[in-house]
Amino acid sequence: MNLLLLMAEFFKTGLFSVGGGLATLPFLYEMSNRHPEWFTHADIADMIAISESTPGAIGINMSTYAGYRAAGIPGGILASLALALPCVIIILIIARFLARFRQNRYVEGAFYGLRPASIAMISAAGLNVARIALVRLDALTSGAGLGEFFIWKALVLAVLIFIGQKKLKWSPVIFIALSAVVGVIFKF
Repeated sequence: MNLLLLMAEFFKTGLFSVGGGLATLPFLYEMSNRHPEWFTHADIADMIAISESTPGAIGINMSTYAGYRAAGIPGGILASLALALPCVIIILIIARFLARFRQNRYVEGAFYGLRPASIAMISAAGLNVARIALVRLDALTSGAGLGEFFIWKALVLAVLIFIGQKKLKWSPVIFIALSAVVGVIFKF
């Protein structure tokens, strides 16, 4: 395992994943395509579940998990540091020149363009996760019926959690814990 390559991949991810932790997902999928020996698309779904249910920033949690999957403990540490390093550098530069940046029309224009790009990347990643967790694409090619296409228990759980989150306004921790319990009981 080339740790420098791992660090370079996560540095690039940290540099370009504008919009928060979930914006790292498209980069992780791309990384998985280029380096399938590191982790698979199914592993990314596990990364999301683990990252959402543990304390800390989701992007860092996912990089730690992905780096660990790729190269053990050193990989987890180096991937996390490499993902965070561009943010630290950029924030230090911006903090130094914040007043000048804030007044610059090009910077304002860049932020105006980055907002929809972030939403698009997060949405694409969310749809990819939904595809892995909620449907069986192989059912379409095998000639199975529409009933075989959906992973019904997972779909019902996702809908119930979505509705519950909107109606009940409970902490996400409660929903994550409930989902884990339901998953253990029904062995999704």
